[in-house]
Parts: sequence; C-alpha cells; structure tokens
Amino acid sequence: MKYVILGQNGPEVSNVGLGCMGMSEFYGETDDRKSKEVILRALENGVTMLDTADTYGDGHNEILISEVLKEWGKDVFIATKFGIVRKPGSYERKICGKPEYVREAVEKSLKRLDIETIGLYYVHRIDITVPIEDTIGAMSDLVKEGKINYIGLSEPSVETVLKAHAVHPITCIQSEYSLFTREVEDQLLPILRKNGIGFVPYSPLGRGMLTGKLTKESMDNDNDLRKNLPRTSGESYNANMALVNSLKEVSDSKNITLSQLALAWVLSKGDDIVPIPGTRNINYLIDNINSTTVNLEDNEIKRIESIISKGTVMGERYTVEGMKGLNC
Repeated sequence: MKYVILGQNGPEVSNVGLGCMGMSEFYGETDDRKSKEVILRALENGVTMLDTADTYGDGHNEILISEVLKEWGKDVFIATKFGIVRKPGSYERKICGKPEYVREAVEKSLKRLDIETIGLYYVHRIDITVPIEDTIGAMSDLVKEGKINYIGLSEPSVETVLKAHAVHPITCIQSEYSLFTREVEDQLLPILRKNGIGFVPYSPLGRGMLTGKLTKESMDNDNDLRKNLPRTSGESYNANMALVNSLKEVSDSKNITLSQLALAWVLSKGDDIVPIPGTRNINYLIDNINSTTVNLEDNEIKRIESIISKGTVMGERYTVEGMKGLNC
C-alpha cells in the first residue's frame, strides 16, 4: 500500500481508503458480520482511512466501525460527516449547518464511534440558509477543543471552498469523481491544488457500474437505492453499461479487472487524490487495494477516455432529493 499526505498539511493516509456507507444502507441487504470482516481485512492490508457519516443507517455505520476499532486495537484514521438530517429509513432529507447543530452532531458521533477525537470531520452537504463561515467557525472551535483534527467539505462549490478556507484551513474536499462523473476537473480540482487542499473521490466505481458486475437483477431489492437513480436505471442503465463493456478489452489487455482499471484511472489523476471505494465483498476489496499497483500509460489513459468521455454518460447521478446541498 502507498501512503500520501492528504492536502498540504493534512494527515498521512493510505492512497485508497474504504467507504463504509453501503454496509448500513442504500445498496441492498446488509450483514454486520461480513461488513466487519471486510473492514478488518482492509486494515490488515494497509488501508488506514475509513469513511462514514452520521446519516448512514441513522448512526449504525459509526457504531459498526466502533466495534471494529475495539477488535483492531490500533490507530485508524476516521472520517465522518454531519449535515444531512433524515428520518430513519427515509431518503428525504434536510440540510443543516447551524453552529449549534455542528456541536450536537459531533458529540453524538464521538459517542457512537467511542473515540475522543475525530480525524476528519466533513460538512456533508452545504446548508444554503447558513453562511458557510458560521458553520466552519463552529468546526474551528471543535479543533481547538480537540474534538476533531481536520475539517473537510463534501460536494461544495468553488466559492464555498474559498470562503470556508479563509475561516479555517480546509484539509480536503470530498466529491463524486469517476470515469462517469468528471465535473470537478474543470474548476474545483485546480482551485484545490492552488490552495493545497486534498481531494477524496467517493463512488470512484460509479456506484458499482464500472465494475461490470452491477445488474438489474442485483439491484432488484427494496433497499437498493440504485434501481431508482437516473444513471443506473431504465435506458440509462443499458447505455452506460454498454460503455463499461467497451472498457473490457483494455482491462483484459492488462490482465486486470474493470474495477482496477477504473480505480487506476482515478489514481492516475494525481498524488493528492485518495479515492474511497466501498464494498462488502473481501475479494472486491483486495481488487481495489491492488489497483494501487496498476500503472496506466498515457496512450492507455487516452484510450479509456475515448471510450468514456465527458458528456457520454446518460442520466443524472442523483434524484432531485439527492441533489440537495450539492455544488452550493
């Protein structure tokens, strides 16, 4: 496993983390025992950053991680988030960045995680009714108090990043980034690099589509959000899966999986990028970790991007509800 500094003055972490969201909800039936095995195997193989949020399973995800931490017994860099407020089991959400809510949320996360300090604390979505300066100011107080070490933002606009960074150094930004979702390349990534801010892509495997293993049948579960997302349902699914299948010749030529090809592409975009693919399958986990050893030549990158280029993917990445607080 390779290790990188997250942002100019951030922590040293493995250059592939583990996204834990799907271990609690959204992607079908879950199994705590299997999820714990995956997390432990990730840690054993050098992964040092676990990504979670208070809204995943209404706190279940943080509790799950805390149980693994007790068993692991060594230091792990925990990144969690606040700001999406939902009723248990409902996808409908409100966004809250009020200073008093920041403190309430962090105390609950610390209790669930059973730790004294959160490594990286993200604003999960941007509350347009509250000045970002007020939200970050409250988080800055938490840094001074030793409750969190670093501050991050998830899915912010460039303007919000700069406003936040002026109040307190922002360690990294988390946004969706993959061969399917490349909007961050035009404005956000250059601004982050100019300001020494790291980048953590979530859904680097296109919510499973870029693995080539996501089928309509595998999504046929009341608890799988993807069957209702514009990009992974209806005709969009067929069109986008055709793009993925076209990549197979490239991955086969390198004797790697489609997952490894997609992750290697993300990693090729800079040493300041730390993707957090999620999985509940140990074999897929090892595939993801091994993607760090894959080297893509310039001609291979051009070939990949000629198959899946900007604008070729069909469908929005979220429903209208899911778009709340994005790029604000």
